[in-house]
Amino acid sequence: MAQFSLVPKRTAVLSMDIQNAIVSAYVKDRQDFLEKAAGVLEEARKLGMTIIHVRVGFRPNLPEVSLNNPLFAAIKNSPQHQAIFEGEGGEIHPLLKPQADDIVVVKHRVSAFAGTDLGMILHAKGIDTLVLFGIATSGVVLSTLVEACDADYRLIVIADCCTDSDADVHTCLTEKLFPRRATVTTASEYLSALQAVEGWSDLPAV
Repeated sequence: MAQFSLVPKRTAVLSMDIQNAIVSAYVKDRQDFLEKAAGVLEEARKLGMTIIHVRVGFRPNLPEVSLNNPLFAAIKNSPQHQAIFEGEGGEIHPLLKPQADDIVVVKHRVSAFAGTDLGMILHAKGIDTLVLFGIATSGVVLSTLVEACDADYRLIVIADCCTDSDADVHTCLTEKLFPRRATVTTASEYLSALQAVEGWSDLPAV
């Protein structure tokens, strides 16, 4: 079982790109995946952690996207791809929908930090530890993890709340690359380990 220490008030949970259309495209066992992720958020709220939902979104005609960027230029050139991030398809899945005190960050690139005010929010709130999960493992999770590591955040990745279109890539990242920069755990192990976090039993009931 993974072991870690954290201070809830200095910890933020980043739920990344869990949008309806993305979930439909990437997740096979949706109920199991979403229930695990929802459990992580529920416990975070009980402990007073900051919850930040990161989602992909664009203005009409995608002025944020450069045609020099192959990945996002493909979206800009395809109304079908743009539709993924519009309307209901672009909304955060209802099982993980933001609550009153949650924060939503809209991004226009792969990393949750690129071009957003995420770093400012974390700094303002005195956050030093990030719990990461999302879709896809080789996309937003990888990019955000690398940038956060370089910014000296302490990192925890909930591996079974991440998924990728390529299972081998997911396994390689979560078992070989991520552990060099973060504590990698499962949702059940993470929730069990929280019981041993210093100060947990002293928190007021919610």
